[in-house]
Amino acid sequence: MSGAYCTLQSLVNLRLQAKDLPLFQPGRSHQQMLGNARSPFKGRGVDFEEVRAYQFGDDIRSIDWRVTARRMKPHTKVFQEERERPVMVLLDQSHSMFFGSRLNFKSVTAAEISALIAWATLNHGDRIGGVIFNEQELQETRPKRSRKTLMHWLNQTEKMNLKLRAASVPSLDAEHGLTRTLRHARRVAHPGTQIFLISDFHHVNDEAEQHLSQLARHTELMAIKVSDPLEQELPIPNQYCVTDGMHNLTINTRLQPLRQQFQQHYHAKNEQLQSMLSRFRIPLLQITAAQPSAQQLLSLYGVRVNHLE
Repeated sequence: MSGAYCTLQSLVNLRLQAKDLPLFQPGRSHQQMLGNARSPFKGRGVDFEEVRAYQFGDDIRSIDWRVTARRMKPHTKVFQEERERPVMVLLDQSHSMFFGSRLNFKSVTAAEISALIAWATLNHGDRIGGVIFNEQELQETRPKRSRKTLMHWLNQTEKMNLKLRAASVPSLDAEHGLTRTLRHARRVAHPGTQIFLISDFHHVNDEAEQHLSQLARHTELMAIKVSDPLEQELPIPNQYCVTDGMHNLTINTRLQPLRQQFQQHYHAKNEQLQSMLSRFRIPLLQITAAQPSAQQLLSLYGVRVNHLE
């Protein structure tokens, strides 16, 4: 298991588990490049759409002569082309993700989920790319259907992940990296793009909500929230000394009002996020950093995972 940091090798190894991931359901793509996703564009292709009356400008090679003879009017076959679906992953590697109480840090689990999505995308024959971001940086990889592009994405993921340090927490700007990334995605994502946003969603402000709303209108947007059990419930009643690497704090988890307040705060924030995403019709997957990433993602898609370690 990766723990506090991910490695390039661990992200590459996920390609085997990604083969079982049925990530892409039959859908429609608005892109011009040929691929495996069905498109609303009509033209010559492998999928028959309909027979209709011949119209000026139709390709005469598509005339259905049997229907033409039967109806005594020219009719033509219309086909539905297969077109490639671009996939963008928006991966949060900010300092709020640099936290974990079991198995992995949230930043590592998010990186592993992004790698699984990337491998599944390439296996499906689609273009893969996206943006890796923290509070200050934004690293973009333009979607391409190539293993080289995927490896570049994984390299950038490892580099950004290794920049996380407890002693180097940046001062928060008025605008968080999540907001900048969503604004950037609106500029570069073409209609029909499949977008996976992987974050803990600790920094969703009003502007970020507006960008999410606009993206959801023109793209296939899915939100993947990564959390840790210690964010949901305080540890067993005791007195603990905690540190962020710079400051120390003692907390007493024996206090029942404190425990209840802590839980209520988490559930209220989670319900607020769910309500907002539901309003924009954005699906939400909830992932914990306390369990293996691949097993969770496969289980959420209904795949049996008893054969995985």
